[in-house]
Amino acid sequence: MRKLKVEELNRISVEEFKATEKMPLVLVLDNVRSQNNVGSVFRTSDAFLVQKIFLCGITSTPPNADIHKTALGAEYSVDWEYVSSTAEVVRRLKEEGYFVFAVEQVENSLKLPDFEPESDGKYAVVFGNEVKGVQQEVVDLCDASLEIPQYGTKHSLNVSITAGIVIWDFFCKKRMA
Repeated sequence: MRKLKVEELNRISVEEFKATEKMPLVLVLDNVRSQNNVGSVFRTSDAFLVQKIFLCGITSTPPNADIHKTALGAEYSVDWEYVSSTAEVVRRLKEEGYFVFAVEQVENSLKLPDFEPESDGKYAVVFGNEVKGVQQEVVDLCDASLEIPQYGTKHSLNVSITAGIVIWDFFCKKRMA
């Protein structure tokens, strides 16, 4: 078995990426404080054709050296927008016909493996601050909450890991079906 060289990976250009049909999934980062986490979310979003990322509150925006360090240029390919209020973004997305999930541990949350997206549905997922999670005000505005089941002694995951799991799950269910 031989590792592939970069030239053999058939990567598309930023221009081709911009023109490629995206998964009907929008991400909202609610006060994510780590620029490395933000960059990681950009990189995963590029890999799985996420439509857009909203950066809210204290979440850093490109251009930023720490975001770039983990995004590896994905901040140029994935569409993004900064809006100071996460609540404003959630209201806007709902008006545009998105079903909005908070990714949070709440009463009556929907376990991610049990979620089946509608074939023509448009979805947005809100990821919260590394310490405080998604703001309660924002949780209250969302249509529902998704939760990743966890079985160890810790019941939290790094926000970029959480985003990766949720994005991959959506991608498998929406694009590979």
